[in-house]
Amino acid sequence: MEKPKTQFVLKGFSHVVGLRVLSFEGIAADRTRELFTVSADLAQCRRYGIRLQELPLLCRAVLERCYEGGQQRAFAYTEEEMGLYASGIRAREAAAKQRKTPRRPASEHMGSAWRGLLGSR
Repeated sequence: MEKPKTQFVLKGFSHVVGLRVLSFEGIAADRTRELFTVSADLAQCRRYGIRLQELPLLCRAVLERCYEGGQQRAFAYTEEEMGLYASGIRAREAAAKQRKTPRRPASEHMGSAWRGLLGSR
């Protein structure tokens, strides 16, 4: 049986010398609460094209992946993770450009409804 996971709720953020530090409250299955932080280098976020609005979800994903119930309460959104996220975005954008919109074939009866009206006058 799988151990119940901790839920992470964003509480706020602060800036510390080029870093955005997001604070999360971890709520365990027994309803105990603990404070966690995830820091992200803002220069690297700009370098990888990561918007500030995306950071809370990306940092929460770091907690969900990395927290294993130990004593660690401070984590970092690393450059490696940013690169993986950015390459995934580029791949999705490239796939979207590759897709062509399906076109309906022209029907031989196209426009016959209004043409018929003109001819019956």
